[in-house]
Amino acid sequence: MKRRFTLALVLLFALAASAQQLYVGTYNIRNNASNDDELEGNGWSVRQQVVCDQINFESPDIFGAEEVVVGQLHDMLRRCTGYSYLGVGRDDGREAGEYSAIFYKKDKLRLLHSGHFWLNETPDKPALGWDAACVRICTWGEFKDRSTKLRFFFFALHMDHVGVVARRESAKLIVQKIRELAGTRPVVVVGDFNVDQNDDIFQVFVQSGLLKDSYVHARQRFAENGTFNAFRPSLKSDSRIDHIFVSPQFEVEHYGILTNMYWKPVSGSPEVKGKDAPQEIGFRRWELRTPSDHYPVFVKLRYRK
Repeated sequence: MKRRFTLALVLLFALAASAQQLYVGTYNIRNNASNDDELEGNGWSVRQQVVCDQINFESPDIFGAEEVVVGQLHDMLRRCTGYSYLGVGRDDGREAGEYSAIFYKKDKLRLLHSGHFWLNETPDKPALGWDAACVRICTWGEFKDRSTKLRFFFFALHMDHVGVVARRESAKLIVQKIRELAGTRPVVVVGDFNVDQNDDIFQVFVQSGLLKDSYVHARQRFAENGTFNAFRPSLKSDSRIDHIFVSPQFEVEHYGILTNMYWKPVSGSPEVKGKDAPQEIGFRRWELRTPSDHYPVFVKLRYRK
């Protein structure tokens, strides 16, 4: 009996080691633009708690966050439980400009190596690349799962929203850097790519031989909308411009584009009663708002040796 019990334990450990789970995400949180608050009521002061509550509820092991400026970075570190981060401001390699930050759970993942490169013709220094409208950056880290010992690379990026040549050349550069830095080791690449699944630049990634699209390969999906919403919750699109690409060795268990909303009160709205509901329940009209102008993408992965 003791021998059988020991064998069963060995088998359980072997199964755990051969199927290692990872919960990853990407979230363009929208920078702290002053006109968002002044013109539309979508300021970061209103949105930040909703964004961080959403992250804390999902509790991903690691995620990329695009458009983060330094003040937002500090807000997220205060409000998102148990995370540390990688990243630098894209304008000067320190704190100026937007980050393509990587947030990771400190108690689950150990950072082994890290770095960043710019999406331009001279990737070791900040500059506009090709026909880009903005300086763009990619952040990377090599991590080790403290319990399963899985080692993997994680890349987080934001490609240009204007320059078509910049997006195409950036895609080629990112694939080149993955080859140089990660080789054949497991890789997750996330971010706002500013190209959807029908764009030929998207194919640079899925035809690289290094990566597959987690949406296509997911066993189960919850994706009722695209990933960009322009702060208008009534809009619908099939375009996904925020992506999570993974190495072929990863199995994609679940893929989700999370369209969670929050509500803001409408001044002067009268109380109404619900049909077929207890009359003690009263309603007032509130306005639906999105936490960002992008919906976040979260994916549950399983890595098999």
